[in-house]
Amino acid sequence: MSLKNLKAKSWWLVAIAALRAIATVAVLVALYYLLPFDGNGAGLSTFAKLALGLVLFLGLMTWHVRLIGKSANPALRALEGMFLGVPLFLLLFAAAYFLVSQSDAATFTSELSRTDSLYFTVTTFSTVGYGDISAQTEPARLMVTAQIILDLVILGVGVRVILGAVQRGRERLAGDVEEPTPVASG
Repeated sequence: MSLKNLKAKSWWLVAIAALRAIATVAVLVALYYLLPFDGNGAGLSTFAKLALGLVLFLGLMTWHVRLIGKSANPALRALEGMFLGVPLFLLLFAAAYFLVSQSDAATFTSELSRTDSLYFTVTTFSTVGYGDISAQTEPARLMVTAQIILDLVILGVGVRVILGAVQRGRERLAGDVEEPTPVASG
């Protein structure tokens, strides 16, 4: 394959990965705004729903890390994984904050809409924390504290795990391509 064809193929793969990443974020945000949230779903508390969502998130990200290591393009697969994982994580907390606020308007400084909940989640994740919205009850403060701790874990450990998977995938690919041929001794 010529260098020109290789570059064209690379750009095509990047474009496809970018489109999939954008589509993933768009679908997740659309689901967040369109799904009917109620406080009673299956009789689980908001905290139990959040915990279940986080377990599913962890399973999904574990599966995605394995895909990164096996991928023909580990860096692109990692990028797609980040565009799935970070928004999903943020939207899980935004949904939980929304549900908690809907069940008790005094939980936060004001009752949160879906947009307010997403805004609060992102400002907490980014450590900006403008202070216009804050948790007022102990359960809400514990939920925010859990998000802050998990934010640090995702930013530290999560990124390290994904980068390690990319490195292992690249080493695997380099091993597949650069295997030395045995020299016949005679």
